This record gives sequence, C-alpha cells and structure tokens, in this order.
Amino acid sequence: MGKAAVFSIALMLCALSLGSAAPAQTTTGTLEFMARITPTAARPEPVRQFTFYILTKSYAEIVKEVEEKDKIPPRDEFIDSLKLSPELRAWLKSHDIFDLTLPGVDQAMTPDDIIHIPEFLLAYQRSNSGGVTSGIPKPKYADADKVGNPERYGRQVNEYLTALKKFIQAHPETVSGVELELDGVNPHRKWATIQNEHRKRVQRAAPDIAQTKFLAAKADTDLDGRGSVSGLAPGNYWISSLNLDAAAGDMRLRWDVPVVIQPGKTTRAELLNLNSTDVRGSNP
Repeated sequence: MGKAAVFSIALMLCALSLGSAAPAQTTTGTLEFMARITPTAARPEPVRQFTFYILTKSYAEIVKEVEEKDKIPPRDEFIDSLKLSPELRAWLKSHDIFDLTLPGVDQAMTPDDIIHIPEFLLAYQRSNSGGVTSGIPKPKYADADKVGNPERYGRQVNEYLTALKKFIQAHPETVSGVELELDGVNPHRKWATIQNEHRKRVQRAAPDIAQTKFLAAKADTDLDGRGSVSGLAPGNYWISSLNLDAAAGDMRLRWDVPVVIQPGKTTRAELLNLNSTDVRGSNP
C-alpha cells in the first residue's frame, strides 16, 4: 500500500475519533432573571436575597383550582340558612346589600318594606320610640287578643300598619337611622367570617400544592436582585413568589411571570412593577 493511501486512512480514522469525542448537544436550558421594585417617586431597587419558585403551572391557576375545591356557599344558599324572617331573606336576595348597618341602607327601604318585614318594622319602632317622633301612630292591639279575640286583633293590626305606612310616606325622614337598630339581625358579620376562613384555607393550601406538585426549581436572588436556574427541561414555566410579598419602599409586589425554556439556550426575564400580579402599598 502506498504512503499516500496510508496517510488518507490515518486522516479518516482521526476524523472519526474526533467526531465520536464531540460533546452531544445539550437538551436542557437555563433561566436567568432579575427582580426590581420601583417605589412611588423613587428609583428602582433590586429584590435582594428573595426566594423565587420556578413552577410548571401558573400560581394563579393553582389558587383558582384550590378555591374551586373549597367553595363557599352561594349567596342565596347562605341567605336561606339565616335565622331571619322569610320576608327579610327575600329582601336580601333582591337587593345588592349584605351589611344592613351601613349608612344609606335606610334609603333602600320603602314604606312597604318597613311595614311587611318584621325586622325592619321593629327597627323603625325602636328608632322612633321614647317620644322622639311626634304624631307617630301607636298600636292599639293587645297580645292577649291574638288568641282570645283573633278577629279584633287582626283588624287592629291592619289598622295600625295602614296608619303607620301613611305616616312614613308623609314623614320619610323618620326612616333615617333605622340601620343602627339592625345590628342584631345583620348577616354581614357571619358572611365575612365565612369568606375570611375560606381565604385563609386557600392561602395555606395553595403554596403547599405549588411546591409539592408543580415545583421545578427554586432560586434565591443575590444582592443585585439576580437569580438563575440551569438544567431545566424545555417547556413552559412560571417564575412565582407564591403568596409572599417582595417589598421596597412603599411597594409590596408578587409575581407569576410566564417564561419559555428552549434546549441549549438561556432565557432571560425581568420582574418589575409592570408585570407583577399584586401591587399594593406597604401601609394601606
């Protein structure tokens, strides 16, 4: 075999050897991000030494799923469970009002409402008792007649209510302040408690589910507000602060920012006021 042929074979073997030694193309990607908060009328500040969570699902969607599994009763169902008169329950369902003690509730009451809803009638009577309202009709019926003479009792009740309705129509100012007498039958406190307890359960459950089912990685920011994660499989991710606030000056922010990781590439993201999910003052 000639020297030229031997040299050619050697070159081929060398090329094959080099080719087999070449590193395989990487199948994972890298995420680099920077977090900054801009307080009101101030310069941007880096979010230092703060833990961010790289999730495979939006934290907002995780919270939504938790809320759907732990539902509070519908408004009408809650109203039906209250120990109130049927008339007041019907009134609550037909009005966008739940706190009966708020100023202005009296303006939503008509004379017919006051006459026919026992709780409103009692509140009106208390509000105008003690001789503070001159000329107001007084009931003439006696409770004893309710059993002893029901016909007379019913007639006198109707006469009283008819006279009282005419008086309210002629003196609408006497309805003012009736809401102050409705605290004992106000459903708002119970409704607020149900909502608050529901909110607390969701706030406890959602971060745990996010970290046990959808966590791909965690990264702490440095003193410049920068963080990075390598070795991420290609796909869609979210940079999340979960239910934790990052604070700077008068601002408290949370993030749930989507990013796409591609094989062999570095994805860069900025977390700013503009793409935060929750912008609040630290002293509301």
